[in-house]
Amino acid sequence: MLPPPAIRRLLVIGLIWLGCAAAWSILGSTLALRSSTSHDGLGASVQALWGPPLRQRPPEAAWSETRAVKERQQRVDDAGRPVVTEQTRQEAVRHPLALVQTDVDARLSLDHRRKGLLWFSTYGVDFTGRYAFTAEPGEARGVEGHAVEVAFPVEPGVVYDGFAVADEAGTPVEVQFSDGEARFTRIVPPGARLGFTVTYRSRGTTRWSYGKEGQGLGPEAGRARQVRVAVATDFPAVDFPEGSLSPSSHGPAGGGWKGEWRFAQLVGTRDIAVTLPQRLNPGPLAARLTFFAPVGLLFFFFVTAVLLAARRRSIHPMNYVLLACAFFAFHLLFAYLIDHLEIAPAFAVASLVSVALVASYARLFLGWRGALLTMALPQLLYLVLFSLTFFWEGFTGLAVTVGAVLTLLVIMQLTGRVDWAQAFAAGRRPAPPQAGPGAAAT
Repeated sequence: MLPPPAIRRLLVIGLIWLGCAAAWSILGSTLALRSSTSHDGLGASVQALWGPPLRQRPPEAAWSETRAVKERQQRVDDAGRPVVTEQTRQEAVRHPLALVQTDVDARLSLDHRRKGLLWFSTYGVDFTGRYAFTAEPGEARGVEGHAVEVAFPVEPGVVYDGFAVADEAGTPVEVQFSDGEARFTRIVPPGARLGFTVTYRSRGTTRWSYGKEGQGLGPEAGRARQVRVAVATDFPAVDFPEGSLSPSSHGPAGGGWKGEWRFAQLVGTRDIAVTLPQRLNPGPLAARLTFFAPVGLLFFFFVTAVLLAARRRSIHPMNYVLLACAFFAFHLLFAYLIDHLEIAPAFAVASLVSVALVASYARLFLGWRGALLTMALPQLLYLVLFSLTFFWEGFTGLAVTVGAVLTLLVIMQLTGRVDWAQAFAAGRRPAPPQAGPGAAAT
């Protein structure tokens, strides 16, 4: 059983750890709030400059005719007798054409933009869409041709550069823009084919998709015929959002990626979508590092206390306070360096400063050898290396687990022959004074 002074020392160290955990919680909450506020405000700013996530909807075509519709109305005259009157009004009836072919090529060029503590995925898109409609013969029986109006959707607030429409012979087609659509009219005989090509360049953020939301890849709800959509990117890390169609074939191409979606006749309401890769965001990363910091400090205190006790040494709780402050300095410095530096150099500077603080302080009462082995080395493991795992999402939990097991293994092997009763009894006595700041630890 540990003597009461040793228990009191451990309790004081525990209180120091709790105080540092509270300080890190405040700093982490501040960083999370800054990042959240920045995302809400700066996201709108980036979209105002580069456009929203682009969704290209398929075109629609239809011809209209005016029909005379008779309406009968019944009323009661002054004598109480029913009176039936008929009125004739003109009603426009719309007849949609079937979209029988879709052939789309889109090329996405990634360009990450930084605003404040966040990176945003912006891109440019070069779009070429070849489409064909047919008028069913039964719809226009006995009529030589109809004025078919084609509507190609364009997103409000999106800038389209070089927008052009051409017929199958390559002749430019004049279009009018209204109500979020580019429209043109052509005379189409019954059963004939109406083919055209649309090209443009535009910009967007985060995601590019093709299809009508909740309806699929064609103007008919849940049905699309003879579809080919090819997407090429200049980046290899491509992801597909949940609920979208997976490509028929895909793979690396010229340092980027290319995928194709081919369907003879697709029945379904899912669309095609590509999510652009995100860069590691400084603000959320700094917040996660800060919230994780108490775990690293707990490991550091444990290893340091055990190694000192095994060497019949002890340090005052005030020493632990200052060592914890050196740990805190890493996160505080990193949190504000990322406003001005890239993540890697900011991380390197914060790590160097924190380790230098610990090593230069510990050598005053442990000597250089003791400071480096007992203080600086554990700090590199439980502060720097553990923090590096946050650069690779999904590996942090595994790294903590492996680190904990390896720490237990090393401590057990190093202290297996230590008489802990004597070690803690000796630990109650203050450390003997050193000959000088550079003296070796005993």
